Amino acid sequence: MSKSLSLISALLCTFIWGTTFIAQDTGMDDIGPFTFNAVRFFVGFLAIIPLVFLFEVKKFKSELKIDFKTFIVLSFLIGLSLFFGSALQQVALLYTDVANAAFFTIFYVPMVPIIIFIFKSKSIHWSVWPSVVLCLIGGYLLTNFYDATVRLGDALVILGALFWSTHIIFTGIIVKKYNLPLTLGALQTLIVAFLSFLIGLIYEEFIFENIFKEIDSILYAGILSGGFAFVLQIYAQKNITPAPAAIIFSLEGVFATIAAWFLLDQILGLNNLLGCFFILCGVLLSQLLPLAKRAN
Repeated sequence: MSKSLSLISALLCTFIWGTTFIAQDTGMDDIGPFTFNAVRFFVGFLAIIPLVFLFEVKKFKSELKIDFKTFIVLSFLIGLSLFFGSALQQVALLYTDVANAAFFTIFYVPMVPIIIFIFKSKSIHWSVWPSVVLCLIGGYLLTNFYDATVRLGDALVILGALFWSTHIIFTGIIVKKYNLPLTLGALQTLIVAFLSFLIGLIYEEFIFENIFKEIDSILYAGILSGGFAFVLQIYAQKNITPAPAAIIFSLEGVFATIAAWFLLDQILGLNNLLGCFFILCGVLLSQLLPLAKRAN
């Protein structure tokens, strides 16, 4: 039952991330990327913190006595990974289009098992590798990448994918040690908001009138994506290992395409539908094949 709830959490998280791509792109019409991220993640923090006091404050003593120092170090690493991943993706949207950004972001799918294999010398179920290939092919077809031009911003997205992968890996480590998903979600959003604010102060202008013009995009990206989606990710990874989790999260591109179809009237071609099918096959392979081996 807990595995099923984790899968549902992962899918809901991925749905929110996918639909947020549109808010991220349209939310920078009047403000800079770091201003957008600073406000977005601070809104996410404000949305989560009441839930921390309601549900997790009483658990602090029992959970954090395990190893408080490790919790702080891992929380900082997760927050730093999230900051670099989200900052590079947000800045990249100024220099490349959503199609390129969506395709190159999916590179965290192969990066996660490769990093785990190299640094942890941990065996990975063979189904991960064909699943990764299917997801990359699906991402290629989904975004019509062959119609786009490779830009300088694409390098930022690829670098950002590296930090998305470390975020998934560090989250996988911390959720095995501590049962504090809301606290961790609040901490990482506060770290991202603070670091984004510092850089925004140097390179951008905080104009409240312009910020309020983007309030709809900020609230959606902040409360749902910057706040609750990352808590759902943390809960999902309690019962799903990082490599299969990364494959499930690659459905973000599918949900982004469907959202663009509904909200922006973008037509889905045969290639887009094939891309959705390939990614769905990759996700199912990564989840079902290990179960088949266990059943035997």
